[in-house]
Amino acid sequence: MKSRTKQKRIVCGVPSGKTFVERILRSVLDYADARGSWSFLRVPERLDPSLDWLRGCGADGAFVMVSNEEEAMTARSLPMPVVNLSSYLEIPGLPTVTVDQREIGKMAARHLLERSFSRYAYYGTSDMWYSRVRRESFVETIEAAGGECEVLEVPSFEQNQEGWTRQQQSLERWLHTLRAPVGIMASTDLRACMAADACVHAGLRIPEDVALVGVDNDPVSELHDPPLSSVSRNDSEVGLYAATLLDHLMAGGSPPPGPVLVAPDAVISRLSTESMAIDDARIARTVAYIHKNVHRPFGVEELLDVACMPRRTFEQHFLKTIGITPYSFINRCRVEHATFLLAGTKPHSLTEIASRSGFSDLRRFRLVFHRLMGMPPAVYKRQYSAVPSSKREFFESLTGQGRSNRMAVS
Repeated sequence: MKSRTKQKRIVCGVPSGKTFVERILRSVLDYADARGSWSFLRVPERLDPSLDWLRGCGADGAFVMVSNEEEAMTARSLPMPVVNLSSYLEIPGLPTVTVDQREIGKMAARHLLERSFSRYAYYGTSDMWYSRVRRESFVETIEAAGGECEVLEVPSFEQNQEGWTRQQQSLERWLHTLRAPVGIMASTDLRACMAADACVHAGLRIPEDVALVGVDNDPVSELHDPPLSSVSRNDSEVGLYAATLLDHLMAGGSPPPGPVLVAPDAVISRLSTESMAIDDARIARTVAYIHKNVHRPFGVEELLDVACMPRRTFEQHFLKTIGITPYSFINRCRVEHATFLLAGTKPHSLTEIASRSGFSDLRRFRLVFHRLMGMPPAVYKRQYSAVPSSKREFFESLTGQGRSNRMAVS
């Protein structure tokens, strides 16, 4: 009779209630379910358990989220392999899997740069490593494109007892110093919500005066009024790499030379960035209409009623203001929407993606996508859905023998 493989006990020493953490753990559970050899333990009642309890739990491995130097020392001294999932601070010598913070900053910057602002700003926390890296990358990308960028960094609530009201007041004062229209990146969706509320009190309209993008694709961003654009972290892939790495370490494997960095998914575009820095109110109204209706087929004729202009006049004004023809701009927006669907975790056929991006048929979609992106949509989809087919492939990429498209080692 074939003996059953002994189950490994895995401790999830991570805080409860954070959306991105639960997404990561869902992917970890999927990994474990496919292998059937892991069981899990979490501390009941405690939302943010101390790591000290892991010492005597008899586990074979653990996932943790280190938030300070004391916890980092504890994690390094634990009697079992540990994988850290947090990016609150840099932790040399502790195996870590996290999203690529620099790429998040670049992605948010490119999203706002596409909306033709000349003034930009970053709002985040001064004592969180991930926020500082996102800010550095965001500012570098904006300034490399010729834009101006202001920065407001405040202490995090975890590290400072400064009240919410006081931070909101300083945020409102800072917003008053910015000259609209301005594109703002917030370090997280929760910070983006604070910025959006401060805009209301400062008399600034979203997205007309302030285009706002956050990070995490937290449900709060979609439920906010107006819904907030957000950089999706790609938590499912973070979970996959974290689980694979812990499996490797429990089998006696060596840790990677640095943190494993997983590329973010895409910017989930919502109403808060459906604007451009446009002085002509008629063209601005038309651009907003295009963004709002990009999921359905329409042509330039429909835009004439929105702009209240004859066709030739409208096309001349649009070209002068935006820099490309209305037809080209519509196609660009459709392709941008298609890239979001192609990179998403939900399975869609190319025919469905073409339809949901407003293209009349699949042939037209392929033609326009290839022309603007430099590759067919099927190739783009493969690139953004590629995951290691085996642990061997993953760890070859860790050591530099073969890198994944979406993952690197710092």
